[in-house]
Amino acid sequence: MQPALQPTLYESLEVLSEGLIGEILNGQLHTQPRPSGPHTNVGSVLGIELGGPFHRGRGGPGGWWIFDEPEIHFERNLEVVVPDLAGWRRERMPYLPEDQRFEVVPDWICEILSPSTASKDREIKLPLYAHYGVQYAWLIDPAKRTLEAYRLDAKAWIEVGRFADADQVAVPPFEAVSLDLEVLWAPRRPTLV
Repeated sequence: MQPALQPTLYESLEVLSEGLIGEILNGQLHTQPRPSGPHTNVGSVLGIELGGPFHRGRGGPGGWWIFDEPEIHFERNLEVVVPDLAGWRRERMPYLPEDQRFEVVPDWICEILSPSTASKDREIKLPLYAHYGVQYAWLIDPAKRTLEAYRLDAKAWIEVGRFADADQVAVPPFEAVSLDLEVLWAPRRPTLV
């Protein structure tokens, strides 16, 4: 009798239920549920804010692809990340992949922190992004209403700034356009006393 073939990690990722996001990080399959409302709001609004001037060239320099939750393959089907947002300079990636696998290392990533993903984003994914040469990383915390920005220097992250609440910011690599952080934050539900 032939032993049953075990699915590869990527095959296991491909068959996850619809409510889960899967990644292969350092050879292990990680899953998490779809994001919360405030998390989704930050990602959507940030995509709109950066998409006009950078993805489409409206009111800004253009020259970028900006995508929500792309499936990035640092190593095809072996090291797979799904950042909340990622951006590529079009000169480095002039054409989109034919399938879901983005195999060009992005120039920028943004992770939106939640209680269930913050440690993974900081302790596992940021080192992977540095290892593979992503040049800029943003960490946004919707609960604390903060943005941390980093740039890569000799495979190490250097903090470029920490911003909060209603700050007006011009943050690399998108410093050509000012961003009003206040538009990222969903209104807080009033507390009942």
